[in-house]
Amino acid sequence: MAYILGLIAGALGILISVSLHEAGHMGTAKAFGMKVTRYFVGFGPTLWSFRRGETEYGVKGIPLGGFVKIVGMTPQDEDASDEKAMWRHPVWKRTIVLAAGSIVHFILAFLIFWGVAATSAMANPALNFEDPYIRVIDCVQPADLQKGCTASDPAGPAKAAGLQTGDKVLAVGSTPITKYMDMVSVIRALPAGQPTPFTVLRDGQQVVVQVSPTTVERPVDGKLVKVSAIGVSLGHDPAYPATVEYNAFEAIPVAGDLMGTVFKGVLTSIKKFPEKIPGLWTAITGGERDPESPLSVVGASRLSGELVEAEEYPSFWMIAGSLNMFVGLFNLLPLLPLDGGHIAIAWFEKVRSWIYARLRKPDPGRVDYYKLMPLTYTVILIFGAFTLLTVTADIVNPITIFR
Repeated sequence: MAYILGLIAGALGILISVSLHEAGHMGTAKAFGMKVTRYFVGFGPTLWSFRRGETEYGVKGIPLGGFVKIVGMTPQDEDASDEKAMWRHPVWKRTIVLAAGSIVHFILAFLIFWGVAATSAMANPALNFEDPYIRVIDCVQPADLQKGCTASDPAGPAKAAGLQTGDKVLAVGSTPITKYMDMVSVIRALPAGQPTPFTVLRDGQQVVVQVSPTTVERPVDGKLVKVSAIGVSLGHDPAYPATVEYNAFEAIPVAGDLMGTVFKGVLTSIKKFPEKIPGLWTAITGGERDPESPLSVVGASRLSGELVEAEEYPSFWMIAGSLNMFVGLFNLLPLLPLDGGHIAIAWFEKVRSWIYARLRKPDPGRVDYYKLMPLTYTVILIFGAFTLLTVTADIVNPITIFR
């Protein structure tokens, strides 16, 4: 039941954020004197609506988003002759209206991150989690670390050999280690069953421990492969606490730092979209799902359900905040029909008019959106196909955290 409630909460959160996105467009448009005729949550048949002033507000039957109708967004629209049409307003006002949806997502992300930082224990910023400190576990990384080891999980060679939580690995065999992930790569390539010296720093002293790795399966590039493992996970310097707590005021800069971290992660994920497509197809056709592959709304909702079921509420909210950051940034890409595409065209018109004026040439006027329709439809087709691919993968071969 907790899983279902979490799944519903995740989906509802997405619907609310999208509705607030559209409300951002509507509120700024009205504030600048533009005419807004409709604001609806959902698509399809109208379930309920009312009119206030010149705007109809309501709810439609398919809860997959929402929309707002601002009169005359382009000079080619049927209602472009209206005196309160959007295209008639200065470019800076149109830019604010078009960007308002993404700004709402950024505000929501900040508030969510602030709430998490103010109410939950956060990773200690004094720690460098790239350092090769280890946490020793009883078995070789079970499928569900949150629920502990099971009888079917191989015993942990690290614990049996005498490695301890808080040890800092300095070398594996003759290979010096400076980063945790480098250590993981070296361990995976070790011969299984053969003792290997691990040089660790413990209580200020170097200690050498002989560890015999075992063989396990791990996902690599979307496929399960056999590698060596010893039964450790990422640890931290025992001289510092792993987590710290902040009050409401202290949580403000922490939320800002989280915004910056997620911002960089989103940009990286957007750049990697094309190279992730083959992995999604592999997952759909029966292969292993890459845990770093893109998620759809379906996948995000399923992960939300798992986190609520496991009572990992801070992580639930972190997903919500990260998703708002992603949608906000993605929507600002300079491509039609995204808001970023409309902003790019508005400023292209402004700059072009300025250049023509300096050259004492007639103003070339507005961009003809009809000439851009083939490009717009191409973008819609690509995004639609990608969405269909991710939704299908999230249904037939979902990414899971605890299952």
